[in-house]
Amino acid sequence: MKYSKYSVIIIGSGIAGLYAALKLSETINLIDGILVITKSELAESNSRYAQGGIVGVLKQNENDSVELHVKDTLKAGAGLCEFDTVKFISENSQNIIYDLINYGVEFDRDENNKLKLTMEGAHSIKRILHSGGDATGYNIEKVLVKKVIENPNIQIYEKTFACELLLNKNNVCRGIITYNEELNEYETIYAASTILATGGCGQVYKYTTNPEVATGDGFALAYKANAIMQDMEFIQFHPTALKLPNCENMFLISEAVRGEGAKLVDIDGNAFMKKYDDRLELAPRDVVTRAIFNEMHKLKYNCMYLDASMIKKDVFKSRFPNIYKMCKENNIDISKDYIPIAPAAHYTMGGIKTTIEGQTSIKNLYAIGEVASTGLHGANRLASNSLLECAICASELANYLSFANLQSSDIIDETILDTIKKYDDDHNTHSCENDYDTDPIILKHKLKNIMWEYVGILRDKNNLEIALEKIQDIEKSYNNKYKCASINHYELRNLILVAKMIILSALKRKESRGAHFRIDYPSPLNLARHNTINMEDIINYEQTYINIK
Repeated sequence: MKYSKYSVIIIGSGIAGLYAALKLSETINLIDGILVITKSELAESNSRYAQGGIVGVLKQNENDSVELHVKDTLKAGAGLCEFDTVKFISENSQNIIYDLINYGVEFDRDENNKLKLTMEGAHSIKRILHSGGDATGYNIEKVLVKKVIENPNIQIYEKTFACELLLNKNNVCRGIITYNEELNEYETIYAASTILATGGCGQVYKYTTNPEVATGDGFALAYKANAIMQDMEFIQFHPTALKLPNCENMFLISEAVRGEGAKLVDIDGNAFMKKYDDRLELAPRDVVTRAIFNEMHKLKYNCMYLDASMIKKDVFKSRFPNIYKMCKENNIDISKDYIPIAPAAHYTMGGIKTTIEGQTSIKNLYAIGEVASTGLHGANRLASNSLLECAICASELANYLSFANLQSSDIIDETILDTIKKYDDDHNTHSCENDYDTDPIILKHKLKNIMWEYVGILRDKNNLEIALEKIQDIEKSYNNKYKCASINHYELRNLILVAKMIILSALKRKESRGAHFRIDYPSPLNLARHNTINMEDIINYEQTYINIK
């Protein structure tokens, strides 16, 4: 097995991971350097597909304020946002926006060269910046990727999967075990600090706007290390994903289209949001999602529609070039045709419990971006707060680590050696040969169907328990706790763990709040509380559940 060491390892190459790498390289002189690991290519991440934009509370916007943005975020978060976190991120938004501009990000501007701002759901004012119309995430990512590639202090591992964290006997994180499938090679990488920036877990659901890489790997890594996980039941289903035949990875129709005036309608053109919320199309995402879902089931349709005909064609084409292109490629003329839409899994509000600087419950392990739960999003993320959180928390983590000792230790104890032996052919007695009898693609598809059917937009105890039993059956057919045969097998194992975390958290929360709606508990409790779980909680619950059954 190959061995190496770095001052800092960053797992994930979305905006959070890339920005953290750049800030670290600028803040401190790292003796052993920085390593960025991605299981795909450097530019492939959830960030790349973020169409809508990034929040900016800017001085140029005289009608906006930190207080107003905080109020909007807290209201959307349905009582579970952490006030200090929300306030801090809002207060620092302008500095981050201008830092991204200094890096070379070109946000759209008006004829007076002022930054253009648009409206999205649950915001009380226009405060969303965008780039390239509807390619904000892509354009920010592109700039950061270029900067990272050019930086001599940052090493990049592509096509490399993070298998397991290295924890010593004192439960301190000392690095990671990785696997390169193309080389069929494992590597032990030691580091003074390890940062998880792995994004979300949309691929645990049949229908999702997330790319195929979003298999919840960071959640699973932290869970197996017994880190505290928080609010995993809060999965945001985006209300408007393009509904095409036989398409499960769905193209996002940005909320900003509704911000520009588009209406939600049924097949006959009847607008229906007035039945659900006075804010109509710009109600919070959970409200709009359930409204669309309800109309689909009531009318027995597999989709609803977005009527964007009131937006002039040239304006739409300029403002939303990628959405326009996708619609045109599928013979949808936005000037007269309704755009077929349906909800899809989009964002994980919960995750690894962290501070604003990314500190987890495990020493020397940090998490930033969608994989982390800082308390910003609460029970329902306010549109376009996510990219802002990625950048601000990455910057804060870099600042925090500038005061830390980032020299990797050479002292390796028996606990770490035992972990390494599981992946070292010279010591591993648990062969992965049985994996070759298992088709991970088929089992992944089965799991995704279960989660969509039983743990989706509307939930209840009976369906959640059915889901748990079915997921346990999949786990019995694939219960490899050691070295796996392929990245697909590792992803399957991670998706099983993530599914169980979501189900257990959903069972524990006996109320409806934000994106989590229990039809057997349709009202919120008077007191909003976070759900925290770890590995022991899930093991104990499953044992109790099995004994009861």
